[in-house]
Amino acid sequence: MAPGGGPGGRAQPARPAEQGVPAPGCALHRRLHLALDAADLVAVGAVRRRLRAALDQWGVPELADTAELLTSELVTNALLHTGQGAVFDAVLTADLRLRIEVQDGTARLPRRREPVAEYATSGRGLLLVEALADDWGVQLRGDGKVTWFELAYS
Repeated sequence: MAPGGGPGGRAQPARPAEQGVPAPGCALHRRLHLALDAADLVAVGAVRRRLRAALDQWGVPELADTAELLTSELVTNALLHTGQGAVFDAVLTADLRLRIEVQDGTARLPRRREPVAEYATSGRGLLLVEALADDWGVQLRGDGKVTWFELAYS
């Protein structure tokens, strides 16, 4: 959530649009940028809704189900396992490839885990990303890391 973000965990744009310039996430930019506060798990649902709306606006609603699921996994992991906030970016390229990035402030690499039991409520996130994304990875940065995935529109 952006500093001073909305009540009830609603994700807010990280910076307001200037007059005459399309807001982030509009069809002209095909970019969605959101900042989330530490431990604000309520905001995960808001990120999913904003992403779905952006994908509809960009003309690729078919990517929404998979993109929402994988986004939920990466954002939740960043908020739960780092104790810090996260920055979410979605970009649809000219060749209709969706790239989602979730940046957090720790250099600790995510690790794939096997769920302990069939009905376990955690441990499947990176397995889902690996199975459903066309490509994914982690990039270390001086101030933490970015975990990303890509989906191709076909």
